[in-house]
Amino acid sequence: MIEVIKKEYLAKVAIALFILLTTWWIILNLSGSKEQFQNYLFGASYGLMAVLGGIAGIRIAQRWGGIKSVMGKAILFLSFGLLAEEFGQLIFSYYNIFAHVQVPYPSIADIGFFGNIPLYVIGLVFLAEASGVHFSFNKLSSKIQAILIPAILLIFSYTFFLQKYQFDWSNPLKVFLDFGYPLGQAFYISLAFLTYSLSKGILGGIMKNKILFLLFAFVIQYFADYNFLFQSSNGTWLNGSYGDYLYLSAYFVMTLGIIHLNTVFKKIRG
Repeated sequence: MIEVIKKEYLAKVAIALFILLTTWWIILNLSGSKEQFQNYLFGASYGLMAVLGGIAGIRIAQRWGGIKSVMGKAILFLSFGLLAEEFGQLIFSYYNIFAHVQVPYPSIADIGFFGNIPLYVIGLVFLAEASGVHFSFNKLSSKIQAILIPAILLIFSYTFFLQKYQFDWSNPLKVFLDFGYPLGQAFYISLAFLTYSLSKGILGGIMKNKILFLLFAFVIQYFADYNFLFQSSNGTWLNGSYGDYLYLSAYFVMTLGIIHLNTVFKKIRG
């Protein structure tokens, strides 16, 4: 990754933006500001990281041939996943800044927030194909990983969020999202881990570290969304607090992960 930072201009831009936003977040929280305009403004601004990652990914995908290549499609869908998050972020901020109402859940914002799950899954499937990985559940290790990882994440979600869950069938969409978020994210984390473990000996292991970085981003995203669901259900969510910083961190790591994939192109093309 140090090599990527040295050689990739976009990586330097992402780091500079992350430092700037982190400094803003620290100052905001040290000031003790809560649910004020500056909190909403930060919530509307840190999505710039997702925009940067999305645009960078689209540019990198074009170098691979865009939708004409498997790797191009992988990077495009991962980038679209980031941009979907930004769509949700903008709608969320609209409610706070312009509509001056408490953000409803579910809302139009969930089109982006939940929509990024299938986009990430599709991107991972193409990335696995581009890495030369063929999923085979005939192997015992693959079966264990495919079952154990989602099970651990779902048990965690159930223990800390869903244990005392009260089903409100008058709002079935909320019930679907409450269970769909942790289930969908457990699935793509498991898929990413399988891709990582199966790619170690393929293409000289060139994809291993890239996939590991993406896996790290997915895990942060999982905890960011889990925390949001938990805090929203308990009425403790605060704009500009640590929950927003978790999202910023997830966008940042995903952005670097996508930029990191550009080094594969450079190595293959010499």
